Amino acid sequence: MFQTKVQIAQTDINITYKDHIMSLGSCFAENIGLKMQKNFFNTEINPFGVLYNPISIQNSIQLLLENKPFTEHDIFMHNSLWQSFSHSSLFSDITPGKCLANINNRFEKAVSFLNETNFLLITFGTAWVYEEKKNGRVVSNCHKLPTNEFIRRRLTIEEIVCEYKIRIQKLQSQFPNLHILFSVSPIRHWKDGAHENNISKGILLLAIEELSTLFQKVHYFPAYEIQLDELRDYRFYASDMQHPSEVAIDYIWNRFSETYFSDLTRQTIKKLEQYNNDLLHRPIHPESKEYILFLNKIKERKEKILLEYPFLSDRIN
Repeated sequence: MFQTKVQIAQTDINITYKDHIMSLGSCFAENIGLKMQKNFFNTEINPFGVLYNPISIQNSIQLLLENKPFTEHDIFMHNSLWQSFSHSSLFSDITPGKCLANINNRFEKAVSFLNETNFLLITFGTAWVYEEKKNGRVVSNCHKLPTNEFIRRRLTIEEIVCEYKIRIQKLQSQFPNLHILFSVSPIRHWKDGAHENNISKGILLLAIEELSTLFQKVHYFPAYEIQLDELRDYRFYASDMQHPSEVAIDYIWNRFSETYFSDLTRQTIKKLEQYNNDLLHRPIHPESKEYILFLNKIKERKEKILLEYPFLSDRIN
């Protein structure tokens, strides 16, 4: 076997279709979150957009816990767009009203979802942060403002642990059944250089190691190690040679499933995958008798699934 397999410790965690799962962090958080959504899990993904550094992720959790809607004091105009330092550019818009509507509509849904969440997936991407010079605040996105308005620096292990000790204590106090699954994004920040990227990832890994030792129900999933140690061939990377390819994402998703899903949940996934594949089918002749029969089979499959899993009624089209 031409592969070095990453061993993952057995766990009593069992994620089911009745759980609420929130995924926060880097592009990899999006990848896993979208896999869960595609397979009809009850999932909320990055309500602030993609977040790369631990402080920005921690700040977003704090904002959700405070449940304080954003106002015009929290946004600014730059390059003809209203923007927020707490959000990605996906929330920006040409008027403050539209920008705030984009932000607060998603924010309200996320606050409500967090109150039901029992699995919080957090993916760190980099230990590097950008701080506003005028107030020392770490921003989630610089929105192409002049670089001289920010200080770029690398977080320490101690800083990350200190911030998350406070936040995890608050989360576990408010949601005693909550499990937190940390991971480090396997996407390398190559612009920092190979050595700096490795130092950054090492800081993130050591901070998570300490947090998982300090707290019960805080765990680590080795997505980073799987990508780098199991999937070494470049066919497991996208065209930029940095991001995981679809094959790699599928593989890591399967390792995640093996670790945290029961046999019953994995069987359910297979049934729903077949239904999902049927929905994606695009006929050459939609008016044909064969396609009408195919649509009836999809309907029958859906009815059978909902009869067996009625709690999926709000997630299946």
